[in-house]
Amino acid sequence: MIKEAIFHRPKNNFAYAYNKETLHILLQTKQSDVGSVELIYGDPYDWVDNAWQTETLEMKKTGSTSHYDYWLVEVKPSFRRMRYGFRLQDDKETCYYMEGGLFNQQPKDIANYFCFPYLNAADVFQAPDWVKDTVWYQIFPERFGNGNPTINPKGTLPWGSADPTPSNFFGGDFQGVINHLDHLVELGISGIYFTPIFKAHSNHKYDTIDYMEIDPQFGDKEVFSKLVQECHKRGIRVMLDAVFNHSGFYFAPFQDVLKNQDKSSYKNWFHLWEFPVVTDPRPNYDTFAFVPSMPKLNTENQEVRNYLLNVARYWVEEFDIDGWRLDVANEVDHAFWRDFRRTVKSIKPDAYILGEIWHDSMPWLQGDQFDAVMNYPFTNSAINFFAKAEVSAQAFQDSIVKVQHMYPKNVNEVAFNLLDSHDTPRILSLANGNQERVKLLYLFQLSFIGSPCIYYGDEIGMDGGQDPGCRACMEWDKDKQDHNLFEYIKTLIQFRKQEPVFGNGGAFRFLHVNNDKNYIVYEKFNTDKRLIFIINNSTESISLPIAKLSPVSKTLNEWLLDYGVVQKQSLTCTSINVNGLGFKIIEQEL
Repeated sequence: MIKEAIFHRPKNNFAYAYNKETLHILLQTKQSDVGSVELIYGDPYDWVDNAWQTETLEMKKTGSTSHYDYWLVEVKPSFRRMRYGFRLQDDKETCYYMEGGLFNQQPKDIANYFCFPYLNAADVFQAPDWVKDTVWYQIFPERFGNGNPTINPKGTLPWGSADPTPSNFFGGDFQGVINHLDHLVELGISGIYFTPIFKAHSNHKYDTIDYMEIDPQFGDKEVFSKLVQECHKRGIRVMLDAVFNHSGFYFAPFQDVLKNQDKSSYKNWFHLWEFPVVTDPRPNYDTFAFVPSMPKLNTENQEVRNYLLNVARYWVEEFDIDGWRLDVANEVDHAFWRDFRRTVKSIKPDAYILGEIWHDSMPWLQGDQFDAVMNYPFTNSAINFFAKAEVSAQAFQDSIVKVQHMYPKNVNEVAFNLLDSHDTPRILSLANGNQERVKLLYLFQLSFIGSPCIYYGDEIGMDGGQDPGCRACMEWDKDKQDHNLFEYIKTLIQFRKQEPVFGNGGAFRFLHVNNDKNYIVYEKFNTDKRLIFIINNSTESISLPIAKLSPVSKTLNEWLLDYGVVQKQSLTCTSINVNGLGFKIIEQEL
């Protein structure tokens, strides 16, 4: 037994409260090294005749990478507290892994055991339940639809008449979104994420001038209120983008600093290095990246905190928005985000708080700051395997299993799983125009744990490279839309709604992968049903024996997703053939 690989930490993603009465305990071991693991646990105060009273539970393997196995057990301690340790066995030995170290025999001293002091209800991570069943649609407002040409900015170009640049405008607005809400309803969308809508100089609006005003090119507060109401009538939630890490160059407090320098009453609103403040050749103040027009806000300053928290409060109270997406969230101090959460949740407890963080985000996901983060580790893994075909099936499994175990289950259930965005090339371009690869991406995204998001236009086959190429005008000419792709995605969303096990109603687990033939097999399952997914990521056909997928003799059905129709048929063959860049979904009733 490779004891150096055994790992547990009694906190974060290895020991946490899943709900008010259930704990999830995880253990990591060397891949294929340990035959079985049991949890030994008991209440620290439960003693009879000087003997500590314990129970045991078998742990289940929830995933494996090339290096590690992960084991999980759910436990409901009688008095919401427990001491615990692990009994590990292989074909040669048994060992006990405790906080006090590794032992050949189970220690009697309770001080050696890990401790979960008490399951306090206030400490349970709680995200809005509705997010688990939401399929998001990201809209870049300047490029979705021009519904009111009378408010076009100066120099607006005819819709779609030119390639997108960092500085051109096409007149997208709120009325344009309202006019096309039925398109989203038909697709099956239940949440819209808008990139910034507040008054700003640029077309992307990440350089805010006034956080309390709508940008006039989008409309006014009255039409925005109508947009939110029309979305809510259709069962669509609305999430806005908050740019609190930095402001824009023309933000009034920053303009005051440039004018009055060290005499400005706003000088402590920013991270200024020296006076006079200059923008060229490089800014002598903290910015987003090194962009002079985006000075970083000092969120440790109480005046700044009060201002931004008032912004967060205002748009929820006045317009009933359903969530905030937080730009560059990892560069803002944790204390501010704790205040932000308290402020927003006090007004609307089921509001969704989503942070833009591209790396391991556990410090922000402990119930006191964000409900979720944009799940770029998932994104990168899916793109590298399906779209670019740059990694092996085993490497893909390794990366996804890591994503699975990076956070607690109740965090993963509301993770914002995107495939592309305004910050990345579109998936059709990443897949070199191969629609079949794009279809595999959507199948995996929509059958994975979390809350999936579709970037506007992807559903009708739009392409585009890195920003600004990914920000083209939405294609509304029916003759130029990919209707086959639209119907395919619509069908997957319909299936996700129809079969809970397809979405967050089922646990996810890889069954096996094959590097030589480049296919993966995984399952989604609960106590009632099991769905087996075979995805062939190669261009050659494959054949798999039924016995390899389902060693237990049970009724099997194949799900067919055919241009808007979801149906199933009985499966009686002894092997399953899957075409190149194709897939099969097999149902096994339990």
